Amino acid sequence: MKIERPNFFVITGGPGSGKTTLIDVLAARGFPHVEEAGRRIIREQLRTGGNATHEGDRLAFRDLMFTDAVQTFEARTGLHTPVFFDRGLPDLIGYSRLIGEEVPPPLKEAVTRYRYNNTVFVAPPWEAIYGNDAERKQDFAEAVATHDAIRTAYRDAGYALVELPRAGVEARVDFVLMRAGVQAERRAR
Repeated sequence: MKIERPNFFVITGGPGSGKTTLIDVLAARGFPHVEEAGRRIIREQLRTGGNATHEGDRLAFRDLMFTDAVQTFEARTGLHTPVFFDRGLPDLIGYSRLIGEEVPPPLKEAVTRYRYNNTVFVAPPWEAIYGNDAERKQDFAEAVATHDAIRTAYRDAGYALVELPRAGVEARVDFVLMRAGVQAERRAR
């Protein structure tokens, strides 16, 4: 049975493209949001000495992100206001392809079953703002490859992709809210 949530908006793209900064501003304005699972999992793995990371056991990392993505989707199905997700389930199809692995059938089924708003916002690779940190260790070339794999996965899953402008975070927030049909002034704090 499909679970379609037109109030669930995905913001995706390669690492270092400004997704998380955008989500943080939306959260500060009071919008429900979902943090990127990969960053949360990497922090936990580093804290506990685990190896389920992009640099370690990539399949275990993908599987943890998959479990998290389903759980966070299901946990928010009772919300009727806009919810902004820092990545969605189709990202994991892109990730599987990026690391040269088959897409497991349960992931394919979940992408078909759990449906976000048809409009997916894609942050393009933007070298001027790209940077590494404790959780993001990919170089810019890998960020571009990730972006490309993710775009293909969302397109294949039937989503309409809308590229975010290469602009400051406030302009991006306004763009997302306008395209999502959300009254910005109603939520501004």
